Amino acid sequence: MSKDTDPKRRHSILALSLVGLVAGMVGLSFASVPLYRVFCQVTGYGGVPQRAEKAPGEVLDRTVTIRFDGNVDRSLPWTFAPKQQTMDVKIGETALAFFKATNNSSVPVSGRAIFNVSPELAGRYFTKIECFCFKQQTLAAGQTVDMPVTFFVDPKFVEDEDTKDISEITLSYTFYPSGEVNPPAAAAAPEGDGSKS
Repeated sequence: MSKDTDPKRRHSILALSLVGLVAGMVGLSFASVPLYRVFCQVTGYGGVPQRAEKAPGEVLDRTVTIRFDGNVDRSLPWTFAPKQQTMDVKIGETALAFFKATNNSSVPVSGRAIFNVSPELAGRYFTKIECFCFKQQTLAAGQTVDMPVTFFVDPKFVEDEDTKDISEITLSYTFYPSGEVNPPAAAAAPEGDGSKS
């Protein structure tokens, strides 16, 4: 019997191939989340806002209503909500909004916010300059802080056939726990640490 027709050898090659395929699929699944996140941040796809150092300088005589939404994962012992439900802003104008967060537990807790914009098409023009969502936030036991977000709607918003008729945009955040419930660094953090953006 030749090597090529040996059933044991064929089964071994098949088994190794399948193991390699499964390992590759698992690796790809872990890599897909960060790659997708980068893709969304660069393109605004999926309602992910853009980031910029400053507003473009051009302010149009047209307003858009921004709605704010705040949510908390049930495993994070916080309350979190916008301080204003809506805000009318001129397109191209720099605007500042605040969210209020409270740690309802008796220990310091760290959280991180994920965000999106709806309708999704508006995500490519909704641009943040500063935001509490850019980094992890740690609140001391019982601490309440105001969390600011500075943003603008790019004037190109009105030039795009898909977005020019949109009159309302919703900015939504959901806070999730990050790290341990009582990390050593958080326990030593000063009172105002969580309010920085």
